[in-house]
Amino acid sequence: MEIIGRRAHVQTPIARRSWFRFLVRHCHVTPVSRTQEVTPVVIRPKITSLFSCLCAVSRAEMATFISVPLKKSSDVDLVKPLSKFITATYAAGEDQAEYLRAVEELNKLRKNALNRPLDKHESSLEILMRYYDQLSAIEPKFPFSENQLCLTFTWKDAFDKGSLFVGSVKLALASLGYEKTCVLFNVAALASQIASEQNLENDEGLKAAAKLYQLASGAFSHIKDTVLSALNREPTMDIAPDTVGTLSQIMLAQAQEVFFIKATSDKMKDAIIAKLANQAADFYSDAFKQCQYKENLPKEVLPVLAAKHCIMQANAEYHQSILAKQQKKFGEEIARLQHASELVKTVATRYDEYVNVKDLSNKIARALTAGKKDNDFIYHDRVPEQKDLEQIGKAALVKPTAIQVPISQKFSDLFEKMVPMIVQQSLSAYNQRKADNVNQLIGTMREATNLCNGVLASLNLPAALEDLSGDSVPQSILEKSRTIIQQGGLQSIEQLIKDLPDLLQRNREILDESLKMLDDEESTDNELRTKFSQRWNRTASGELYKPLRAEGTNYRNVLDKAVQADQVVRERYNAHCEMIALLCKPEPELSAAIPSANPAMTLQGSEVVNVLRSQLAQLEQLKKEREQLESDIKSVQFDMASKFLTALAQDGAIDEEALSVSELNNMYGSYRQTVQQNLRAQEELLSNVQTSHQEFSALKQSNMEANEREEVLKKLAAAHDSYMEITGNLREGTKFYNDLTEILLRFQNKCSDIVFARKTERDELLKELQQSIAREPSAPSFTVPSYQAGPGATPPASAGGPTPAPRTMFQPQQQPSKPSPPARPPPPNFSSPPACAPPSAAMAPAQAAPAPVLPAAAASAPAMAPQAPQAQGPPYPTYQGYPG
Repeated sequence: MEIIGRRAHVQTPIARRSWFRFLVRHCHVTPVSRTQEVTPVVIRPKITSLFSCLCAVSRAEMATFISVPLKKSSDVDLVKPLSKFITATYAAGEDQAEYLRAVEELNKLRKNALNRPLDKHESSLEILMRYYDQLSAIEPKFPFSENQLCLTFTWKDAFDKGSLFVGSVKLALASLGYEKTCVLFNVAALASQIASEQNLENDEGLKAAAKLYQLASGAFSHIKDTVLSALNREPTMDIAPDTVGTLSQIMLAQAQEVFFIKATSDKMKDAIIAKLANQAADFYSDAFKQCQYKENLPKEVLPVLAAKHCIMQANAEYHQSILAKQQKKFGEEIARLQHASELVKTVATRYDEYVNVKDLSNKIARALTAGKKDNDFIYHDRVPEQKDLEQIGKAALVKPTAIQVPISQKFSDLFEKMVPMIVQQSLSAYNQRKADNVNQLIGTMREATNLCNGVLASLNLPAALEDLSGDSVPQSILEKSRTIIQQGGLQSIEQLIKDLPDLLQRNREILDESLKMLDDEESTDNELRTKFSQRWNRTASGELYKPLRAEGTNYRNVLDKAVQADQVVRERYNAHCEMIALLCKPEPELSAAIPSANPAMTLQGSEVVNVLRSQLAQLEQLKKEREQLESDIKSVQFDMASKFLTALAQDGAIDEEALSVSELNNMYGSYRQTVQQNLRAQEELLSNVQTSHQEFSALKQSNMEANEREEVLKKLAAAHDSYMEITGNLREGTKFYNDLTEILLRFQNKCSDIVFARKTERDELLKELQQSIAREPSAPSFTVPSYQAGPGATPPASAGGPTPAPRTMFQPQQQPSKPSPPARPPPPNFSSPPACAPPSAAMAPAQAAPAPVLPAAAASAPAMAPQAPQAQGPPYPTYQGYPG
């Protein structure tokens, strides 16, 4: 329960004990002895004291060990976003299935670590550490960020218990570093709780406690060094650098104290024990200083740290006095015992409700009495001043345990086969470079093939060599016609052209809807930022969405270029549509459509015809070589992931460009040379073909019919080539639009996820702002005029701010008396008047019971006339022991 109030001094021993009973019941303070009187306690506004809600106390003799409460987290579904990323990034197969199973295991691990009560046992600590190690392992493997894989983690402040009006302070961030920080805080907190439960009367318990306190100290220290870089906004109080730094120092001091207890139980040399105790006192002193001037931790912890410092220093002086006695320095022995006695008296006087020093006090008193007696009657050694005593040495046997992943001894990475994101990004860049190389080589060869086909079509080859009769359809034209008919002819190509606009429109709608989601959320964020100004302290949506908008602009540019390319394909189709339709007709119709010419039988056995046929055969062979080269180039594979992983392990970074370029040169260097040789051979052959064709044309008999026939045959050959090219372009365009649809759907999911996460974060921030506004005063403080400050006037409002509601406030001002409550009305009269007692007699006991003790001046004052009843505020709390 949270207590809100001001400074309250409990005056009488009975009232002080009642007030302490109230603290015991509602603030979880475990006293050493409930019979001891309680010194005045300061209750700060919105306290979360290390003794009311921070520490569970484990007490041995003179030992009070502080443990830290666990942070609480809201449930987070890890399965959906991580599975989306995996299915979008990795191809379907064994690896993808294994990663999806690992996501399910990770989600179960988080629930076991954070969403169920943990026993104070090392097995529970092991679960927490395994989850922390798994977070560290997946951090480089998934793109956790606000504008990529957006997962919002919500954690409550461990030290803020909330109140009736306002919920507990919590913070929601889309940051895996925030999740890691909070989990590590819980590792440290649970380690401190388990350590406080150890049995310090045996070696196993002492060793375990020392190890766990050092682990907690190291974890808190690690958070101190990394929390600001892990978060992009101000952290909650419990994980602020000042807070965790102080907690780290407290845990370190407790670990040193455990070593002191072990040294004492093992009856080690007094010189060693004194040094251990003095070092523990020094650690507690440092922790005390860190708390003293910090507002992030409640000041109620100061008495405990001060008491522990005094106790450890008193132990150091006591054991050093034994060493002085052994060295026959009896005056020094007495001086140190006197100092130790003063220290324990201070603890017993000021901090008796926190620690019990009765045994230590008796032990020091007995030693001091015996020492004085021996010195007075036997040794007569001069007792030096305390300032003249030699400083006691220090021996630090503890240090914060360095947090090095993995911190769990049983950790196994669920995503061991998945490579880090930097390797994935390098592989993506490498694949792009590889695709560019492959496309360049294949594009060069296809351009050469198109050039060759175009030149031959312009020369009407090989149809001119096959059409020496002048009447029949050349065999090459018949083959081209059969090819077009087999691929669907005009109907197929027109259907492909018809489908393109629908595919384009679908992609545009997906892209527009994705960007509209970003626009709507950004508009809402801007409105709230304008409304709340500086209070709206989250990342602006406009800044956050810049990468997504750049990606969307890129997709829009791609679609615009695709539209232009589609238009070029349509124009090419329209230019050759008539000849393509002619090729789709049966052979008789095709033959009838081609003009006939005079026969040229005399050319069939000429040398020019044979040379041309040989050259055309060589060109066909070059085309087949290029087809084989294209197949070989596409099939080249190399495992760059292992190369990138090796570079990352050796250098800590990856020079992707240098590694990729080097490997691509090794893989494709020989293919480039072969392609260039093929192109040079084709260029030489085409030159020879053109020369031979000129000789062939000169030998042919020229007439009008022959020229018309040759022109038609050229157009038919060109139409076939155009049909094949246009069909390939349209199919590539259809595949492009379908592939782009999948990419845009992933883009849409990414936009949807980040918008959902931003809405969740917005709702959390709005709730926090509403709570903070509810806490603020509704009006400035004011001063009551002096003429209203009479004896019966209402006391003026505090100048320091609004007065808390009486139901949650302890009055700090000592008033001479409290006004008695108004008299209760007489009970209703249900029976006849004679059977009832007189009203005055019946009311006398009821009015006498709550009557307050008035001061003398008030008692001697004459009775006043009854006043009109005043408006009553909320009732005072009725907790047991409440002083009012």
